[in-house]
Order: sequence, then C-alpha cells, then structure tokens
Amino acid sequence: MPSPTALQLDPDHLRFMAGGVSINTGSSGPDGRPSQCRAFGCRVEGAGRRIRIFLSAPHAVDLLRDVRRSGALAVVFSDPPTHRTIQLKGRDARVEPLAPDDPAVVAAYRAAFVACLGPLGFPEPVVRALLDCPDSDLVAVAFTPEAAFNQTPGAQAGAPLGAGS
Repeated sequence: MPSPTALQLDPDHLRFMAGGVSINTGSSGPDGRPSQCRAFGCRVEGAGRRIRIFLSAPHAVDLLRDVRRSGALAVVFSDPPTHRTIQLKGRDARVEPLAPDDPAVVAAYRAAFVACLGPLGFPEPVVRALLDCPDSDLVAVAFTPEAAFNQTPGAQAGAPLGAGS
C-alpha cells in the first residue's frame, strides 16, 4: 500500500477534535461487517498529520482486530449541543501502546465531555460511567487522516472538509 498523504486540517478542526466532543470509531472486517467503539479522547500530533485515538481494549476487540487486519479506520467527532460533526478516514491505522502522558489526555477528555453534556441535563456520574475504563485497559490507535468530511446534519453533510469549512 502506498504511503498515505496527510490532509492539512484547519487549526479550528484540530481544536474541535481534541476538545470534549463525542468520538466514535469504526472499521470493518473482510466481509464488510462493521465494527465500532466509543473513543476516550484524541491526541493530535504533527499539526494533525497523525491522530491518536484512545480506546478500551476489552470493548474494542472487533474494531482492533479489523484495524490490525486492514489499517482502515473512520473516526467521527460530534459536538452534542450543536451537532457539529466531522469525520476522518485513514488506511494506515496501527494499534499502539500508550505513551506515558496519554492517560492524562484521557482524563482531560473525560472532564471536558462531562462539562459538554452537563448543560444538556446529563448528570456527571452518568457521563463518567459512559467513559469508565481503567487506564490499564486503554490502547491507542494512530492513523494518518487521508479524507475528511463535514457530517453536520444539513445540506452540507457528506461534503469534503476543506480548510476553513
């Protein structure tokens, strides 16, 4: 497979992805059967040329298997209050061990997501239960984003994401 070419993502998109938004990941098996899992945060590296998503290994067994097989990964970042949503896709995803400071990124993400959902009426214990995962179960999946799409509901949903959109 040729080496992927990273997109040049807008700084606003990068801030959005690393904030307290809902993050879901997906891949598929050789038969096209989908696998998916909620993520517990995101680390943007190299000005967005590499993205690390954090998952619970026990909850992501199928997704991790599919990523290891194909390298294909789609990640959706969605802001619950506004429904603003972007999707990134890559073909070179790799499962990686956590870096020493990755648990701190996950802890900051959890706090930001609690703050995001609180005004919508979701009690903190409910949100924390949704994101409950011991650090020892966390694993990272890193990929180069090759395609990005606006998935915010409306007329522009599905449009390729360009700088400034």
